[in-house]
Parts: sequence; structure tokens; C-alpha cells
Amino acid sequence: MTTIPFTLETKQDAPAVFYAPPCSGSLDLRLGDCMELMATFPDGHFDLAVVDPPYGIGQAVGEMHSDRSLNGAGKLKNRILNTGNTKWDMAPSPEYFAELRRVSKHQIIWGGNYFPLPPARCVISWDKEQPWPNFSAWEMAWSSFDKPAKLFRWNNQATGNPGKIHPTQKPVQLYKWIFATFAEPGQRVLDTHMGSGSIAIAAHYAGVHLTAFEIDTEYFHAAKARIERETAQTEFFTNQNKEDAQ
Repeated sequence: MTTIPFTLETKQDAPAVFYAPPCSGSLDLRLGDCMELMATFPDGHFDLAVVDPPYGIGQAVGEMHSDRSLNGAGKLKNRILNTGNTKWDMAPSPEYFAELRRVSKHQIIWGGNYFPLPPARCVISWDKEQPWPNFSAWEMAWSSFDKPAKLFRWNNQATGNPGKIHPTQKPVQLYKWIFATFAEPGQRVLDTHMGSGSIAIAAHYAGVHLTAFEIDTEYFHAAKARIERETAQTEFFTNQNKEDAQ
């Protein structure tokens, strides 16, 4: 059996190599600033960018500090990691969207209703089947595809959203559906704000080659541990697989 290595890289740690089955793509997860990292890739390098950048919600509701981050006492406090660190909630600049278009052929951008993006035919709606009126019933993504608008229904409460490590964490099932609908196995995909790592888990099983960035050290390591845990299926580590990996 031929195995495909994927790397988990950090600035502090040497790259660690794990082995996935042939049907899996490679996961290249990097800790760092997405603008600096995107600058290292040539034009059109990625077939698809699937990104969930910070919406800058605090900017809209006036809960901002001078550093433009959401108030630490605000709604996005991470109770899972027991931290009020929300410095990541800073809306991206116009230069971010220009760079994203430069390095990718197509884009899916969650929170498209918060950003100054051009009109789009193929908007994507995630219907959360949310029972509580004081929470958002759905989320929207802008896309560059010339296709009919798409709808995905998934209620996190049905499964309890196990393994939540980020306050804006999206379900793995959502990203599995995105890859099944908009990508092909073997394609190169970019995520500039990895967050909880849900997209990496879905990419592992979809067989796409994912490059994902995360600027926050705490979230990066929490996501890394989650990805390792949720992709470490027993059948991946048979004696034959271990021998092939040597």
C-alpha cells in the first residue's frame, strides 16, 4: 500500500509527518499570517479557496477597542479554551481579498454579507435549523462560481457539535458537502483562517490537497490536536501501513 504523507508545521516545532491512506490528500497546516504566507504562492496556484475570515462583528455593534478587536467580554469569548482572546476578530482588508483572488481560481467566502464583494449568482446558505430566535438561523457564503444558489441544512444541536474548540466553529459535515459540491479529489484548496480545523478533517476524507493557515498559536495547536484525533482511524495504522510508512 502506498501512503501519502501530510505535514503539520509550526514556527516553534519541527514538521511532523503523519501518514494517510491513498484516498486522502495532503494537509499542509501552517502557523502564521495569511497575507505573508499567500505572498509565497504564484498566481492561480489553488483551484479553490474556501475561507471563513473574521467578520469584524464588534465593528458593526460598536464593541471595539482601539486595536479593532472584539471586546473580550463580548459574545465570542471562547468558553471551550477558557480565554477571552478575540484579537482574531478583525475584518480583513481589501488587500486580503485581492490576494485571495490572485492565488486561487475560485473562492467561497463565508460571511459574504459582511464584506464589500461583487454580486454573485452562486451564494451559499447554511441553514442551521436553529430553534432559538436570538441566534442566527443561517449563514451565507459568497462564491465566484457561475452556478445556481446552493442550500445546505445541518443542525449542530443534533450531534451536540462534539469537539468544539472555537467560538465560530463550523461543522465538518458542512465542509464535506462543500468539497462534494464544488471540488474534485486531488485539487488544491486554500483556507486562510483555519480556526477549529473542521475544513482539514473534511479535506482529509475528501482527498483534496489542503493548505491552511492560522495566525493564533492557541487555536492552531488546539486544531492540530483535534485533526490528529479525528483522522486517526484504526484502519489507517495497520501493521502493513506502518511498514509502508518506513
